Amino acid sequence: MSRARGSSGGSGGSDGAEGPKGPKAPDDRVGGDGALGVAAAPWPGARRARAAITVVFALHGAVTGSFATRIPWLQDHLSLSAGQLGLALVAPALGASLAMPLASRVTHRHGGRAAVRGLLMLWCAALALPALSPGLPWLFLALLLYGASAGMADVAMNAGGVAVEERLGRSVMSSLHGMWSVGGLLASGVGVAAASAGLDARVHLAGVAALLVAAAWWVGGRVLDVRPPAEEAAPPRFALPPRSALLIGAVGFCAVFAEGASMDWCAVYLTELAGASPGVAAACYTGFACAMAATRLAGDAVVGRFGAVRTVRASGLVAAVGGVLVVLARTPPLGIVGFALLGVGIAVVVPVAFAAAGRSGPVPSQAIAGVATVTYTSGLVAPAAVGALADATSLTVSFALVTVLAALLVPGARALRSAERARTVAAAPTGPTG
Repeated sequence: MSRARGSSGGSGGSDGAEGPKGPKAPDDRVGGDGALGVAAAPWPGARRARAAITVVFALHGAVTGSFATRIPWLQDHLSLSAGQLGLALVAPALGASLAMPLASRVTHRHGGRAAVRGLLMLWCAALALPALSPGLPWLFLALLLYGASAGMADVAMNAGGVAVEERLGRSVMSSLHGMWSVGGLLASGVGVAAASAGLDARVHLAGVAALLVAAAWWVGGRVLDVRPPAEEAAPPRFALPPRSALLIGAVGFCAVFAEGASMDWCAVYLTELAGASPGVAAACYTGFACAMAATRLAGDAVVGRFGAVRTVRASGLVAAVGGVLVVLARTPPLGIVGFALLGVGIAVVVPVAFAAAGRSGPVPSQAIAGVATVTYTSGLVAPAAVGALADATSLTVSFALVTVLAALLVPGARALRSAERARTVAAAPTGPTG
């Protein structure tokens, strides 16, 4: 079955698209260990296409970073209890999980460029909605829409990243996700400054949303415009992901569970079990986030050198060692080192999983949507699961579970190789070739 082809159009010109008569994309074959093959020839427009999708990832992360810093303002402004706020914060992941299967249909109908541009603009505009909510029901609805637009934009931009990666013939997904983290960190810095200055979140988030929408419109017109062959049928509006995507999603589930648990509970863990001060506990979160961002930015070189399977296996080992240190930690330094190793270990797993999903079948966005749905579900249940298990037993037991899931990345990495083999078999000619 043929792969999706690029199609020229818009402002991207020859720098962002390939028509039926354009230059042939480099061979995107992978080795037995999941590493992308070397491009057969330079791809015209590669640098600009990669730069555009990199900015897209950074903008997506900036929306998340901006919103996260104003959650305390929302709680105070609407007089929400901790339980009410927790209920509201379930809505983004719920909205994303429900809407992500639609992204494949949107991408197929409108093309990769229009899908990335429109969905990213929608996601950036949705940033202004939560602060305008007059009460909890409206906040829940606003966050549901916020999460739905986030999830669909996530699928579209990851499909765009996979398309660029295949045409370059080398791994770029890890650095793209690293730029997502960088965008979030930069935007959170602006948000902290706005909160410290006492700026009303309605003004702050509306202003940031307007700037990000304009940036999304501009850069969205410059991403690679990948379109399916004319004879390819449109994917269903809702469909169960293929088995290969479920297996890859299980790998992503383990990584995102560890990420969500660490992000939401690392400060509490150090405070309650290691006697850390509030400042040191907060620094642990910053260290964890920075470790993930730095590892993602450097991850492409590792994946290119050792392949996806060996990289994920090594990542699982590092994350498991970090988890063991966290479980044993009774002093802040050991806990901080443990959480940092957890961040390093899980950083590249999700980018590699998305890349493998995009190469596991004839419709990349549909497979990516399946993996993304599974990973978002993990992010939804992880913080609550850790809290519930801690109430029943202890935080130490909760992070023992996190450690086990991190260790499961070692045997689970074989799913990445299985996906590549499935794609090779599906793409193989079935009739005479002579």
